[in-house]
Amino acid sequence: MNYYNEIKTKLIDNIVTKRIKDYSKNKSDLDTYYNVGKLLADAGKHYGEGIIKEYSKRLTSELGKGYSKRNLWLMLKFYEMQEKMQTLSAQLSWSHYCELLAIKDPNSFNYYIKICEQQNLSVRELRVRIKNNEYERLDEDAKNKLIQNKQTTVADFIKNPIVINNKNNYEIISEKVLKQIILEDVESFMKELGASFCFIGSEYKIKIGNEYNYIDLLLYNIEFNCYVVVELKVTSLKKEHIGQIEVYMNYIDKHLKSYNQDKTIGIIICKKDNKFIMEYCSDNRIFAKEYRLV
Repeated sequence: MNYYNEIKTKLIDNIVTKRIKDYSKNKSDLDTYYNVGKLLADAGKHYGEGIIKEYSKRLTSELGKGYSKRNLWLMLKFYEMQEKMQTLSAQLSWSHYCELLAIKDPNSFNYYIKICEQQNLSVRELRVRIKNNEYERLDEDAKNKLIQNKQTTVADFIKNPIVINNKNNYEIISEKVLKQIILEDVESFMKELGASFCFIGSEYKIKIGNEYNYIDLLLYNIEFNCYVVVELKVTSLKKEHIGQIEVYMNYIDKHLKSYNQDKTIGIIICKKDNKFIMEYCSDNRIFAKEYRLV
């Protein structure tokens, strides 16, 4: 077989298809690059790894830019990955896959494909998620649920540590300042907690007896149909933090939650977790997560 001519023909066909049928250009790209990758794999078995460099020079000379050694290598990796994964999402573009192909862990690869599909992530958004090690910051229990396709909860997708963008480079961090930093980019903060969150309010006022109390952040998760109380602490986790957030959660359940909504969960975001305290917390709706300013 003349591998070079086969590869060249498929690439030319793809160029023509994208010009005539713009609506199907993404599928054409993915199909073409998979087939080119397969041919490159077969050619490599016969002629060695140097064949990619040789074909890159010839294709660039005959067809123009876009066929660098790196691009052909990505097509090869795309083919190899698809063989391992069996099926890949046609919803993602070739540019998405170029970001993903550096990921060696199949479970991590699958995770990012899934969130791209569910949240319609742009290539730039995907790049940020990968750079921030989003999958790696999930709890092991959550990872196992995803691998085994088990039912997940709202808490499974809360990252640890939670990355918070300190855009204005505040140096002295108090609880008030931490809250301000979050509110300056609350959308990114909610994405760190997972998907389907909406913002209800900060310093949310509640009345307990004759005294007013203020919940740092009150959110709602549409997918899991529950309120989420968030308390911010710039110290390590303390036992009194557990009691405080539990009171707030019970208040929301009694006064805001309707009968068809799930129970409120609580997230304590602190400078340093204390697993010994959480070990003796009997309320499994409460979660402690560390934060990291970037």
